[in-house]
Amino acid sequence: MKKDILFWEEDGLPVVVKRSRAEDKYRTLFNYMELFSTGMKNKYKRVYIDLYAGSGCARIEGDEKIFKGSALLSMSVKQPFDKYIFCEENRECATALRKRIQDNFSPLNTIIIEGDCNNSIDTIIENISKSSISQNVLTLCVVDPDSLDVHYDSLKKLANVTRIDFIVLLALMMDANRNESNYIRPDNVKVESFLGKKDWRPRWMEYKERDNSFPRYLTSEFENQMMSIGYRFFPEVTPKKEIRSKEKNLPLYHLAFFSKSEKGIEFWKKGLKYSSDQTTFEFT
Repeated sequence: MKKDILFWEEDGLPVVVKRSRAEDKYRTLFNYMELFSTGMKNKYKRVYIDLYAGSGCARIEGDEKIFKGSALLSMSVKQPFDKYIFCEENRECATALRKRIQDNFSPLNTIIIEGDCNNSIDTIIENISKSSISQNVLTLCVVDPDSLDVHYDSLKKLANVTRIDFIVLLALMMDANRNESNYIRPDNVKVESFLGKKDWRPRWMEYKERDNSFPRYLTSEFENQMMSIGYRFFPEVTPKKEIRSKEKNLPLYHLAFFSKSEKGIEFWKKGLKYSSDQTTFEFT
């Protein structure tokens, strides 16, 4: 029987524990990576960036199976990217990822940057191959934090220096729903950094009069910010990928895709189609 590309054999190195149904996320990510890396092979020098690379492997709560995380999945495609840039803040995870790459993907062109991705964004940019007359560079960036940790200004800075598509995990149900009372405090800058907006609180109060869903407000504001720097995003054209809990079938988070090209959106739709039949996202 053919081995599922998502799985990894136990190797004794650290494994990050994830919430249930992470398999849906990883399958969607791999499908898009495969389409992107193969479809763009003869047109661009392809760079892959992972802002929250982790140790490379993950285990779902209550399950002994080990999954490849986004970093290892990106190196498992049939046509590997020309360059890989992994960023990881946790030293133990970064060390484990480095060891897994050394043992299994050593021929690939990889760099691991240890540190918070928002503080390391200039270093990441320095390592992106610049476009040249003979060869253009196309970058895919996966943003998979456990909460609203990524800064909008970091993504904007990346978008200003390279042609880049983003797949962003928006951990809204897990984070925003639980922490609205904390985030609304004047001294808390987490949402301000996530949205790149200082005036988000009065905007939320206004929005709340017609819709009291904090996750829906944050999603709308984030999508508007991405559109303000040229990314096309329309729900009917670029659907989100919803990830639900296995036990109660409640929404945990979703993957949002941002591209400036028709081809990128076409690949995303195909990736969703082959990962599952569920491609729409609903808030509760």
